[in-house]
Amino acid sequence: MAMKLTKDQARKRRKIRIRKKIFGTSERPRLVVFRSNKHIYAQIINDEVGQTLASFSTLTLDGPSRLNKDTAELVGQKLAEKALEKNIKAVVFDRNGYLYHGRVKALADGARKGGLKF
Repeated sequence: MAMKLTKDQARKRRKIRIRKKIFGTSERPRLVVFRSNKHIYAQIINDEVGQTLASFSTLTLDGPSRLNKDTAELVGQKLAEKALEKNIKAVVFDRNGYLYHGRVKALADGARKGGLKF
């Protein structure tokens, strides 16, 4: 009899499947998203050297912030601003096993509005 996977186990399986195909280089680093119940985090990583080039989250936003789609979009825009300052224009999007809708999609849309290409 097959065991039922928990939500976290299913996400980790999807994450492994995605990470087989996605790799961040110095020309196109990887934009990875982590979503918790209270916050959303995004960082741009160069996998060739294992270095985080830029990061932003709801923790670093000024003022009180509720986690919703608007806040996630703002995090994406702020991350894009930081990336453009460091001359990063194109990235590979890593949704980290999360389904591409809601806050993850809003963060990606915000990064695109901010000027990142992916």
